[in-house]
Amino acid sequence: MDFNLSSEQEMLRDGLGRFLDARYGLETSRAAAKTGPGWQPEVWRRFADELGILGVLLPESAGGSGGGPVEVMVIAEELGRALVIEPFVDTVVVAGGLLTRADGESASAVLERIADGSAVVALAAGEGTEDWEAPSTTAIRDGGGWVLTGSKAVVMSAPIATHLLITAAIGDMIALFATEFDASAPPPGLQVHSYRTIDDRRAADIVLDGVRLPGQALIAADGRESLARARDEGAAAVCAEAVGGMRKVLADTVDYCKQRQQFGTPIGSFQVLQHRMVDMYMELEQAVSAVYLAVLNLESDPISRSRAVSAAKVTVGRAARFIGQQAVQLHGGMGMTEELAIGHYFKRLTALQYEFGSTDSHRTRY
Repeated sequence: MDFNLSSEQEMLRDGLGRFLDARYGLETSRAAAKTGPGWQPEVWRRFADELGILGVLLPESAGGSGGGPVEVMVIAEELGRALVIEPFVDTVVVAGGLLTRADGESASAVLERIADGSAVVALAAGEGTEDWEAPSTTAIRDGGGWVLTGSKAVVMSAPIATHLLITAAIGDMIALFATEFDASAPPPGLQVHSYRTIDDRRAADIVLDGVRLPGQALIAADGRESLARARDEGAAAVCAEAVGGMRKVLADTVDYCKQRQQFGTPIGSFQVLQHRMVDMYMELEQAVSAVYLAVLNLESDPISRSRAVSAAKVTVGRAARFIGQQAVQLHGGMGMTEELAIGHYFKRLTALQYEFGSTDSHRTRY
């Protein structure tokens, strides 16, 4: 099995890496997350116009490039290395995949807007548990439209979204609805409680109290299989993002240990600390291999796909915890300060362990 990237994939990785090194500063992104709109819309536009990465998974008919899981892995790893807060996984990977497999002109129209950078799409599927397969939110036919009643918890990227994808039960089926959205001016019956997460992302809890949607908002009458695939695709993407973050954390820790002096010598010369850094490297390499396994099985049958993704999620979750904790310890008290990048990466690596299913839930599923 060939694990080498193609020349096109290497160009994609190198071009994105150079862009982020030159134009994506950590201080600027943290300031936008804490005091601004929660993200950098101008960077999102550049992702579309200059790099074309927002259409990487989308069909050519929607303005995309028709790429696959390996391209997503390459992009997600680079975004993780730079600690990018813009919602690539939420909008392009998860929502983009659901919309590509959906029906109707409304889904195609949103896909085109994702590709050109004018749309941010959030999936409202979770309801306080890790299970997407049994929503208590219901959709009832009312004339030519639909009425949705229920609630959704921790809807990532909802406060900055232009569109929502909402799951709701219609009998035994899990339907998927698409609607335009503005968290600052929600439609009648829809309540939005927005907040900033520990890793500087934006999320919201949503209550739907008889929210009315037009008939064309239904883009999948039974999206159960598509949702299961989207969750695995999202999990694989955040695992790749975690690998990028862990690479950066390990490199910064090694550099710090070469510079930090103790008893007149760099602490990196102490054998016990060298052993720690070797253990961090070994955990990272296992995580890389697990991500490859997951990515190469995303287009396999559902059982092979789910087993490979869960194996990756558990392996990456363990590695992220270990590498993050060791990095903070080796940096001493400075490791958790706002001034050093390590603390921000540690928060993101912690949050990634719970996105698209926790480490424990994926171990159980495996």
